[in-house]
Amino acid sequence: MDSGLLLFRLLIGLLLVGHGSQKLFGSFGGGGIAGTGAFFEKVGFRPGRPMALVAGLTEAGSGLFLVLGLLTRLSAAAVIGTLLVAGWTFVEKGLWAQKGGYELCLLYGGAGAVLALTGPGAYSLDAVLGIGGSAWLGAGAIALGLASGAVVIARAVRATQSDAARAGV
Repeated sequence: MDSGLLLFRLLIGLLLVGHGSQKLFGSFGGGGIAGTGAFFEKVGFRPGRPMALVAGLTEAGSGLFLVLGLLTRLSAAAVIGTLLVAGWTFVEKGLWAQKGGYELCLLYGGAGAVLALTGPGAYSLDAVLGIGGSAWLGAGAIALGLASGAVVIARAVRATQSDAARAGV
């Protein structure tokens, strides 16, 4: 089981580092801070550039921490919150990624929830440092991730409603 958790953490963590690098540096065809920030502005995440920086740092940082197995449950909470927000931006397109939907966000967020509940396994810095915690901490991490994502979404909804009211829509 520990080998499986290590492989899972490496896969999800490294992909999240890449995902965050798209936002931060424009790596792998990403928009960088400017492009991501412009998109964020359109969907109500304001100010766009700082929100892009936060999203990129959260994705890349939590991914790195998952790779290391360090503060795994807190990192999982960050993944859950960030990917809940990301999924919300695509919800109108439905589930499936080929139609621009939230499938990938759900997969990453679900992976975060799995790691929050299971912990990082024996091959992790959490295990070396004795800070793994319990499944109850995992449930708390899931709740924290969902709550933090909900706050960011609520801000974006208010911003877009305000825009619509100003435009007379």
